Amino acid sequence: MKHLRQAAFQVPLILLALAILFPLYFPVVNSFKSNAEFLRSPAGLPTSPTLRAYSEAVAGRGVGLLFLNSTIISVTSVATATVLGAMAAYAIAKMDFRGRSLAFHSLLPLMVVPPIAVLVPQFVLFGHLGLVGHRAAVILIYVGIMLPFTVYLLRNFFLGIPNDIIDSARLDGAGPWVVFWRIVLPLARPGLITAAIINFVFAWNELLISLVFLQNENSRTLVVGLTIFRSRLTLDVPVLMAGPQSPKWRLHSRARPPRRSRILQAHRGGPGRRLARWGCRSRRRRRSRTEARHRA
Repeated sequence: MKHLRQAAFQVPLILLALAILFPLYFPVVNSFKSNAEFLRSPAGLPTSPTLRAYSEAVAGRGVGLLFLNSTIISVTSVATATVLGAMAAYAIAKMDFRGRSLAFHSLLPLMVVPPIAVLVPQFVLFGHLGLVGHRAAVILIYVGIMLPFTVYLLRNFFLGIPNDIIDSARLDGAGPWVVFWRIVLPLARPGLITAAIINFVFAWNELLISLVFLQNENSRTLVVGLTIFRSRLTLDVPVLMAGPQSPKWRLHSRARPPRRSRILQAHRGGPGRRLARWGCRSRRRRRSRTEARHRA
């Protein structure tokens, strides 16, 4: 009976884990296919697995730089936001000073402000400072976006720490910094890890701010590189699943002229001239019939 209860509790968790991991099936499986095989069977397993997509992605020269830029921006912004947010949350939660409640409640509205609403003023400001195209601009913006949520989350964790522990440490001669670094932060480790993971996922997957401010090719992130390397005319999906497309593929896709429609070719002397003339005559006949009916 006990085993049945455990199984009944674990089966929904297993199904939920499979539902979360199922979208990863498509990029992993399709990255080992050729483009023709992907078009023939997008959801099936590869019949003849190949590493062509990965070789094409690595041949683009710049995948490592894109990963490095994303890592630098994400790690720096998350570390800065976590440290500053922990200090502010500890001060609001455990220190008694005038305006503490006002400072906390003034941070809450900042959590609902969309980043796109302040994108233009930020671009103008960083343009005057000469930081457009540098990673520092994106890091500062990310820290400003992460701070309100980090303070809100860590404040609740700090409130759960008993004041008796802090008072006993002060009686033993520990200063404010010692209490914060050696006592409060280790007790709030789950909250710090949670805030760091959520902020890191946001910084790694963010596109709009990075696309606007990182105009230099040497400072672009991985998400921006994948977006720019995608072609509108031809798209090799397995290579996109493996990584950014190579410059050779981009030049080939850009050099290919867009296909003209048959009607446009007919008007310019193409092989479908008779078809276009027949279409024009049929439209004139229908128009004349409609006008005759209205007159009647």
